[in-house]
Order: sequence, then structure tokens, then C-alpha cells
Amino acid sequence: MAIDNNPLLLSCLRPLVGLLIGQENLRLYDNLDWEQTSNRFSANDFTYPEYYSSKNFHGIQGGYLNSIAPVTYDAVARFAAPPNETKLRQQAISTIKNQPQRILDLGCGTGSSTLLLKQAFPEAEVIGLDISPYMLLMAEYKATKANLTISWQQGLAEATNFPESEFDLISVAFLFHETPVHISQATLQECWRLLKPGGQIIILDGNQKRLRHTDWLIELFHEPYSQVYAAECVDIWLKDLGFKQIKTSYVGWISQITTGFKIE
Repeated sequence: MAIDNNPLLLSCLRPLVGLLIGQENLRLYDNLDWEQTSNRFSANDFTYPEYYSSKNFHGIQGGYLNSIAPVTYDAVARFAAPPNETKLRQQAISTIKNQPQRILDLGCGTGSSTLLLKQAFPEAEVIGLDISPYMLLMAEYKATKANLTISWQQGLAEATNFPESEFDLISVAFLFHETPVHISQATLQECWRLLKPGGQIIILDGNQKRLRHTDWLIELFHEPYSQVYAAECVDIWLKDLGFKQIKTSYVGWISQITTGFKIE
């Protein structure tokens, strides 16, 4: 899965790349001024953390701070979350027990879960937050194409600028396996702060038990933090923070869905 040599720019591989990521995405990559256009998502004086800026996620030089990332991410996710990545996201959304009015999707990436959340709860205000302005640009493009109104913001999942007790629901999809353990735990602490009493968190990510025995898969997809993620337990993280009614279900081949509630 490595894309270290920027194959999108190699003419001999372009037909294959177009087949994998879609011709529309290939045209976007070619024709969009990613640097200029994504600037409007870049917060003033924003500092990219070392754990993020120094890693080559999915074998891409510069990781998600490379304009290749947003046009290839959805294709990679389909391979990395078999048998049906969209269905897994829909299964996570099906665990929502309330009718949320304010929803936050942390580490929203290209907005795949964010769009599904807005479609499931069309009257709710939905916010997608991510570090990468490139990913946010792609998320906005997908939302506009789907005629969905969603707010996209740059920020750190572990240290947002939102007020306390602001959200009824927080979604975290495929984020924790891409962050160091202490950042994942800090993100959950932030989720506790942001949730209203009775609010729910839903977490879709890799199956920790299974990933402990699939080092080859982690290496295949060039995931720098997946091994330390797999050695941990999301349920314990939530319990230690005070979340209640915690439940983890194993879905697909290598994924899990965890839910919990802020009941004080």
C-alpha cells in the first residue's frame, strides 16, 4: 500500500490509480489547487503535533498533510475495513440511542461517517473536526455533492475549543489506531468534557483483540500506532473516565464498535 514515490504522478500507473480511487478523485487531484483551496480550513497559528506531522500514514510521505491523502483515503479504508466499510459505519450509527441535536465527528477525515450522521439525523447540527485541511476540503466536497449542510473545522481531537457539555453525541471513527495511546486517552477525556449529561459516544475502529495477532496487516497498511493501540482496551479507557453502559461489539473482519454514555 506504500505510495512513497507518488504514483499519482507516474503516467504509467495512472490508469491503475484511476481504477482504484476513481476517475473523479484523480481529476480532483490533478485540477485542484490543494494548497490554496485548503487554506480556508487552516486555523491561525495552528501547530501540527509531532505525533501527526512526523509519520507517513498509509505509506504516504507526510501522511495526511499531503494532498494525495484525501483522494486515496476512501479507497484505502475500503480495503482496510472489510467486508463493507460503509456498512460498518452505518452499524456504528445504528447503536445511537437518543435523538441528538448537536453531533461532533472527531477525526472526521474525508467525512464518510459525518455524512452518514447528517443523513441519519437531518435536523441535527453536525460538525466534523480534523487536523488536516486537505481532508476537510475533500469532506466538504463530498458533503456539497450530497447536498448536506455540515460545519467543517480544523482542530485537535484531544484539545478542541468547544465549550463544555456542548454535544449530545460524539463519533470517533478509525482514529485511535492512528494516534499514540496517550493522545487517544486524552481525546476520550475531551469527549467526556464535551458531552452533555446523558450524551453518548460511539467509537468505530480496529478490532483490538484480532489486531494483536495480525502484525502483517499493520505493516501492509503502514500504520505507525496500530500495534500499541491493539495492545490496549478501549472499554477500560472509557470505564476509567467514568463512562457507563459500555459495550463493544466485533463487526466485519477486523473492526469493533464501542459505545458508552456520560452518566454522572
